[in-house]
This record gives sequence, structure tokens and C-alpha cells, in this order.
Amino acid sequence: MVLWRMDFSRAQTVPGLPSLVSKVGKYEVIRELGKGATSAVYQALDPFQNRQVAVKVVFPEALGDKEHGKRYRKLFVTEASLAGKLSHPHIVAIYDAVADDEASYIVMEYVDGTTLEQYTRHDALLPIQRIVEIVYKCARALEYATREGVIHRDIKPANILLAGESDIKIMDFGAALTLAAETTQVSGVGSPAYMSPEQVKEQPLTYQTDIFSLGVVMYQLLTGRLPFQGTNNYSMIYQIINVDPPPPMQVRPDIPPRVDAIVMRALAKDAAARYQTWDELAHDLATALGKEERREPGFAESEKFDTLRKLEFFRHFTDVELWEVLRLATWHKHPRDTVLIQEDDIGSSFFILISGEVKVVKQDRLLNVLNPGECFGEMAYLGKQKFQRSASVVALSEIAVIEIRAETLSKASDLCRHHFHGAFLELLVDRLAMANMRLSQMLADRNISVF
Repeated sequence: MVLWRMDFSRAQTVPGLPSLVSKVGKYEVIRELGKGATSAVYQALDPFQNRQVAVKVVFPEALGDKEHGKRYRKLFVTEASLAGKLSHPHIVAIYDAVADDEASYIVMEYVDGTTLEQYTRHDALLPIQRIVEIVYKCARALEYATREGVIHRDIKPANILLAGESDIKIMDFGAALTLAAETTQVSGVGSPAYMSPEQVKEQPLTYQTDIFSLGVVMYQLLTGRLPFQGTNNYSMIYQIINVDPPPPMQVRPDIPPRVDAIVMRALAKDAAARYQTWDELAHDLATALGKEERREPGFAESEKFDTLRKLEFFRHFTDVELWEVLRLATWHKHPRDTVLIQEDDIGSSFFILISGEVKVVKQDRLLNVLNPGECFGEMAYLGKQKFQRSASVVALSEIAVIEIRAETLSKASDLCRHHFHGAFLELLVDRLAMANMRLSQMLADRNISVF
């Protein structure tokens, strides 16, 4: 007996298995991931791309509902319209969308993880450093969406997927406000507990409504409770508009003061007192945990990304490429007098200086002093083979560098390599110009005229 089936020909059922579809369009269903009142989500295989995807199928009866059908259709169309438009490492990609008389479904990136909901209980809280990392990545992803003219409007733990330690993906843009769209947006969407004061008042919204909602998520992840609580939605909305929540430190005393201050500023009722830009919020998150407050050694990913973004070498890289650089690079700290490159050695890595100074020496003669943001050893990549080093590079102080192996960069995306090539070209031009200036000065000092 078929216990449940979809009312369209493109979805085929498997007899005897409840709520199981074998195929949706060209996508071969592997298993059901979840089902709600209006839709079901399946893990499936895209046979043409040979990749696993998630397929959200909207029930025909939901779209045809006399009372709410128009609203459901609008939410579906909003999310479907973003297919191929938001490309970011921390946003679930939408690959395809179908809406016709036979089927209505959206095909998305499949993420093998869970939502943040399970980490909002007081007995299952994540370490503070991990929470800061997660929220930082959410902020950068939502900053990207803002630049693309999209406001999410429904940021909550259930819409943030976590895979591994801190790899996050924001999903469900059905409630999104697309600033460039000419169509009327659905009002009153979102989850009341996470809405900003201006959202519950149904006032015109900016990206600052997402900043407020992310502040609510951060508060809940840190403390295991919502900042605004009520026995019903009306009571909660009253608190969002009129009541200041207790600072997170009062609920969880081990929260660092700087983290506490970030949450409270994000939750400011007056948008003018809230963070004015995503970059400002992200920077505070990246620097919120000083060395004395970080329990894990090394560099935090938020600190890494924030650092790369400020370096001249990476000024033409987009967020997407910078996240890719983080996966390609190895980060090191070295004491003074460390020899990073030895003259005449064979090397296959190049380096970008993050902090401190290094000197370039050839046969004990000083050639140059490099500062943060400068690259050295790049011929190991540009030479397309094992390259014999022509000079030594030695740390003049305690330094931090990133190391990228030539063979690793060769496997990067085309856009990422394109930006590296551009940065290398600018670097070589600058060095040639500097060499010409030195040669001209040397000849002038010797009173030699050059025609």
C-alpha cells in the first residue's frame, strides 16, 4: 500500500514505504531528510552532475490552500529566484528550481550536517571560541548577501547548518527581501523570537534586521536561552520592542566582556545604536578573543580571514576566493632569525608575510626588507617546476606567514588562480621598477650617463 504520494507525475513512489519518493524530476532520491506542513526535503543524486543534492518539494495542496496558498507560492518563488545568484562558501547554493503544473521543487547543495538548534540547550552549549567562529562566518556570508541586494529576514538556528567543527551554511532564503526586485514582498514573515523591533513593527527593513537576528542567535548559543521570552508571540513582541535583555554574562559568567558587548550592541533596539555595517561586526568578532581568552593554540579562522582581507596582496580577491585561500594555506609563526628560504635550496612553496619583517639576502649582501602583505618565493610557483632559490629570506623579528605549495595552488579554482596571477604580476612590475631605480641611482653615483 502506498501510504503517501505526491500528486504529480514527475515524482514516483515506492510501494510499502511511507513518505518515500524514488525520483523527483531527474533527481534520484536517496532518503528523506525531513518533512513539514508544506514541503518535504530529500537527499538525492543528480545523475548528470554526479553529485548529491537536497531537493525541497512543495506539496501541491499547500500551494493550492485557499487561505495561505498565495503566501506559500510567493515564498517558493522568492527562494527559487535566487537559483545560481548567491555563491558563497557559507551559503547553501541553489542549483535548480522547477515550478509548473506537475511539480514545484528547489534543488540545493547537500550539506552533511545538522542545524544549530541542538546547540541552543543549556546542557549542549558549544565552546565560546567555536560560537564566535560560527557567528563570524554567518556575518561574512550575510555581508555578501547584502552586497548582492538580499536581506535574509529569517535568521535563526534552524536555518544555519553546521558541518564538522565550525563549517557553517546559511539556508532557507524563502523569506528573503530582494532589494533589486520590483515585485511586492511578503510581509510578516520570519520567526517572532528572532525578529528585530523594526521587523515586528513591519517597518521598512535594511540589513540591520539580520544583524539583530544574528545577535539573538549568538545570545542563544552562548546562554542556552532566548534574550526575549514570553508565553505567546504577543508577549515576546512586546519584549522585543520595549524590554532590554539581561547581558549574556549574567547567564553565563565565563563569557568574555568583549563577546558580551558584541551581543548587546547587535541587539540594540535603535538601529542607529546597532552595528552600522557587517564589516564592523565581523571585525569585532575576529578580535573578540585575545590570546588570554583563546583556549586553543594557533590562529582562529575569523582572525585569519580578517587579516587576509586587510592585506594589499589580496585586495582584488572576493570573499569566496579568500575562503579558498584559507583552505589552501598553512599558517606559521616563527621567532627572529628563522631562515624561511635558503639560497640554492630547491623549493616548491611561496610565502606571504602576515606580520613582522624579513630580510632578503644573497651571498651575505642585503637585497631587500619585506613588510606585512608582501610575498616572497613566488618563483617556485611561476617557474612551473622545482625551483632553485636565488636568495635567502630570514626573519628580522618574530613573524607570522602563510605558506602555499605550488602544487596546491595549481589545483585551486580558476578565479582564485587568476587573482594570484594578477597579484604576482603587480609584484614583479613593482620589483622591476625598484630595480631600475636602484640601477639608475648606482649609475648616477658613478657619474655614468645612460642614453
